[in-house]
Amino acid sequence: MLKALSIAILLSLSSLWAETPRAGHSHYGGELDSGPRQKPWEIRAIGNTPFPITHKNPEVQKWFNQGNALLHSFWYYEAERAFRWCLKLEPGNAMAWWGLSRAAQGTRGKEFLLEAVKRKGTVTERERWYIESSADDSTQNPDDPGYGEAHRNRQRRILERIAMKYPDDVEARALLALTNMMEDRFGTELMVQQVLAKNPDHPGAHHYRIHNWDGKDPEFALESCRRYGAIAPAIGHAHHMPGHIYSGIGMWHEAAIAMDAATRVEKQYMRERMTLPYNNWNYAHNKNYLAYIQGQLGMYEAAVSAGRQLLAAPLDPQENKADAFSPHYQGRLVMNRTLVRFERWKEILDGKVFYWDDKLLRDKEERAFLEALAHLGLGDIDKARKSTAKHKALQSEIEKEKDAKPRWELMQAELKAKLLLAEGQTLAGLTVLGNAASKYEALVEGQNDPPFYPSSLYLDLGRAYLHAKSPALAIKAFEKSLELTRNDGSALAGLAEAWLALGDKAKATDHYARLLHVWSDADPGFAPLAKAKALGLTALSKDVSPAPQRNYAKTTLESLGPNRWEPYGAPVLDARDSQKKRVTLEEYKGRNVVLIFYLGQECPHCLEQLQEAAKRNGDFEKQNTVVLAISSNGPEDNADSLKLKQVPFRLLSDSGFANARRFLSYDDFEEIELHSTILIDAKGRVHWARHGGDPFANFDFLLKEIQRINSLAD
Repeated sequence: MLKALSIAILLSLSSLWAETPRAGHSHYGGELDSGPRQKPWEIRAIGNTPFPITHKNPEVQKWFNQGNALLHSFWYYEAERAFRWCLKLEPGNAMAWWGLSRAAQGTRGKEFLLEAVKRKGTVTERERWYIESSADDSTQNPDDPGYGEAHRNRQRRILERIAMKYPDDVEARALLALTNMMEDRFGTELMVQQVLAKNPDHPGAHHYRIHNWDGKDPEFALESCRRYGAIAPAIGHAHHMPGHIYSGIGMWHEAAIAMDAATRVEKQYMRERMTLPYNNWNYAHNKNYLAYIQGQLGMYEAAVSAGRQLLAAPLDPQENKADAFSPHYQGRLVMNRTLVRFERWKEILDGKVFYWDDKLLRDKEERAFLEALAHLGLGDIDKARKSTAKHKALQSEIEKEKDAKPRWELMQAELKAKLLLAEGQTLAGLTVLGNAASKYEALVEGQNDPPFYPSSLYLDLGRAYLHAKSPALAIKAFEKSLELTRNDGSALAGLAEAWLALGDKAKATDHYARLLHVWSDADPGFAPLAKAKALGLTALSKDVSPAPQRNYAKTTLESLGPNRWEPYGAPVLDARDSQKKRVTLEEYKGRNVVLIFYLGQECPHCLEQLQEAAKRNGDFEKQNTVVLAISSNGPEDNADSLKLKQVPFRLLSDSGFANARRFLSYDDFEEIELHSTILIDAKGRVHWARHGGDPFANFDFLLKEIQRINSLAD
């Protein structure tokens, strides 16, 4: 039956057919050559958003509903998997193509949308309008400046038409809310309310309300923050977005609970579905945000652990590069921010914390800046001047990077100010630091993500005023800091000290009571808390948040997933070598294994891949690593093959594709083998993997990654 369906898909996709595909590539063109390649499973706890469509196979409706619910939480990858299975079951289904176009987006999405448009005559008027709401107006040039807004207006008009003619269809209102959010905030809120009146647990309505009020007036989204994670607990983003709102309000305990829940759900998903941090766009963002919140709570050990986990996560030459905004770099941001906030100057100067690449401008800039701050913090002005000079010497390179210039200029201003203060030039230093704080405010204006700049300059300015015996000016600086970051414990501590210096014990006590709540679970020995307690004030912890909070340290989240990411356990390998001897991973316990799924001796680019691996066989051996190559060739074919005769590692047979399926090296939609290269560490865990149409041949990278994981294991 499935073979027949595959043939049907092939025929239905003739418009996507290009030339005869290479082995391992989709038979339907490049648009389906990426994205998920294995069949979906029923994901529970994602919310319920039924969306009736025209179909012949009843199972199609089930998977369409799942894909639609996932789209409402921006889980595009898994939504695409569900819609692909709809097409496996019913190749000509127009609405499945429409769903696929929304999940894939970009160029791929446009190609899928064309397939939906071709078939819109096979569905109801309501469904046809949905397809047309996404379709481009062919009379407009996409390069015209006003094209994007014109397209959105056309989309709104069609969705409004659906909402008016089909009042029971809440999906049109939900998509209108998505289209309008943050542009027409009041109108979006009214649409959300209409959706929730019919479906109080609609995940999209709660999600879009949160986005709508995120940044400005976040209090209006509090009810949806409370509900969204409970409606869709299996989706990390459903916990993540409430964390945005709670952070914006300064509800740090609740924010930590939400973001910790998000990271755990993502880690559980990666463990169960055999994916890696660089395959999961939200994981690093969650971890980065959680570390920032933990820093606000005075939890240095938890925050720095998050940074170390991100830095230790597998690298990848495409998805986790050190020179991109990748999980690795977000780990660096965590470490930068945490070490500066907690004044861990010696750790910054410790060469084992960071892996600086002096060929990268960003690394040179950050290293010079952080080391200058560290030397200042340790009182070594001469070394601070030298590091500041190194940072300034990068100006000509920075000028070529337009986006880098504002941050570099802010760093220079901060270093200049702090050098002046360290040299005793107080008035000049305060003036420069005040100007730098204004630049800092402009740089972070509108941001609602974890700060990418490690210092909070209004906090620094307030402390500098306190040191200069100017508590009134310190109060203005700390209050400005509280405007930017509500309930910031450090700002509250500064205000307590400043008001006490001015003789207003009542105000000092009020701010002290508030910081006691924020820092109620701070690490033992947390210096800022100890300093605040030394003021001699007496108060009970007080929370001034707009809603009640749970206590982060006392909230149990283990049921959602693990606290730490670890490589997932390798599936079972059970194959025969060319001598028909059984081969399992247990045979290689204590050694790393590079497992290469190739497509047989008739695949020329597979042979090239194996030859590249063979050239480095000695290097693999030096790293306690064995290479195994596995294909559907039988043992006799492997033994007799002249093409593979010079390959120095064992050739394994997987004639029934059982191993390929277990290791995600098989396309369930098209029923074809895939290329895979998989790195299994000495503990039998998958540390890195690449699956797809092209064989992986960058073995120099892989050797470096093996060397890195070996060092982490030491």
